[in-house]
Amino acid sequence: MKKSICASLLAVSAAFALQTAAAEPVHMNVSYQPTNWWALPYVLATKKNWWADVGLQVSYSTFPAGVPQIASAAAGSWDAGGTGSVPAVIGAARYHILTVGITNDESATNVLIATKEAAARFEKNPKEALKGQRILVTANSTGEYAAAACLHKYGLSENDVTMVNLGQAGIMSALTSGTAGFGALWAPNSYTLEDKIGAKIVCTGKDGDAIIPGALVVREDYAKEHPDLVAKYLAVYLHAIKWEKAHPEETVKALQEADKEAGVPISEKYAKVEYQRPIFDLAEQLEIMARHGGKPSKVDVWFDRIAEFMKSKGSLQSVPAASSYITDKYLKMVNDDPKLKAFANDASR
Repeated sequence: MKKSICASLLAVSAAFALQTAAAEPVHMNVSYQPTNWWALPYVLATKKNWWADVGLQVSYSTFPAGVPQIASAAAGSWDAGGTGSVPAVIGAARYHILTVGITNDESATNVLIATKEAAARFEKNPKEALKGQRILVTANSTGEYAAAACLHKYGLSENDVTMVNLGQAGIMSALTSGTAGFGALWAPNSYTLEDKIGAKIVCTGKDGDAIIPGALVVREDYAKEHPDLVAKYLAVYLHAIKWEKAHPEETVKALQEADKEAGVPISEKYAKVEYQRPIFDLAEQLEIMARHGGKPSKVDVWFDRIAEFMKSKGSLQSVPAASSYITDKYLKMVNDDPKLKAFANDASR
């Protein structure tokens, strides 16, 4: 039975690929942040030519962090992409950006990291070690959200420290030179610093009870004009997720290759840590984004907490209703289209 089901899926997937390949491909501009675990599906989709299987031709816009990525959407420089949940909320409030899916759960890999000396003080008394210190953060990022959650875990607020805004490279440089003791990083930057100076992760977003999802996003005007293309884009990303789940060893190697090409090489040890991050296939996406009986979805709750945090620090004037920018419409389009659904669920190649 299993063999026949697999054969059927392969046949549908192959037929779909042949059909779409015969048509002229449609161009889409996709944005993302290289070297993130959740960026690997884009790399795989290009190397394995999965975009062509659904009739898309993709060019990429890449960014070092979410704020410049989201701001560039105002000029229409990209159509869809992946980003952090904090910039996704800002994008919804300022630039009409929709969240149409989840890239991964990165709660454990947005971290507060410390130099050896600062980590030693932290181990003795976390609250005293942090109070009054400069905490280097990338403003309006998931790293900042994780750092704030860690402060709250130890009975502190942002007012008890000095939050200093720096890009990820600047944070790494400051910690390496010893001009600061604590910083907020996300993987793989945290791995690089652990290897380079023996830095230690002292708290993660997960430790601080902050659920930090990554977001699959699209410009609202683009989605309204091209809903079918958004569905195809999601189908490719979900196909990559399914493939990654089914091919752990190949995925770990692919991640190392991608990060090396992007200039931030990581060891097999850390690549395996990255692989442990939760990722969500089509069925799982639909489950966490479903609203039942008027109740908010799991994703709604996650993003509402983030939006409340952004409002508390003045980055947002008000908290946008989750239903105004989070939608499972396009995931449902994938699920309701037999060919797209089969492709999204095909892990064979």
